[in-house]
Amino acid sequence: MHAFDVLGDPVRRRILELLASGEQASGEISAVIRNEFGISQPAVSQHLRVLREGGFASVRAEGTRRLYAVEAAPLREVDAWLERFRGFWEQRLDALGTELARGKRERRLREEENGNE
Repeated sequence: MHAFDVLGDPVRRRILELLASGEQASGEISAVIRNEFGISQPAVSQHLRVLREGGFASVRAEGTRRLYAVEAAPLREVDAWLERFRGFWEQRLDALGTELARGKRERRLREEENGNE
């Protein structure tokens, strides 16, 4: 399955966001996803399976619990693919940063002038 097919689903993206903070038990993931998306536990399990089979998540057994973690390799591949497009938004973000700094500087100068009156 192509990475964007896996990442195109909002439930799977949310699961990866949860896993980004560290390893999580399947029950914990399932509870959050069921609450936020209103889907059943078997549906959450299906999304976890897609993430595992796509290489985006790994699972390990700890007693009766199944602990999931993010696998970085497919995300690095997505990042590498996005690299060719990064210039489109980085230049705009740099320009935005410059404008924000200019506005902040102008406000500070006005406040200093008003404070000296």
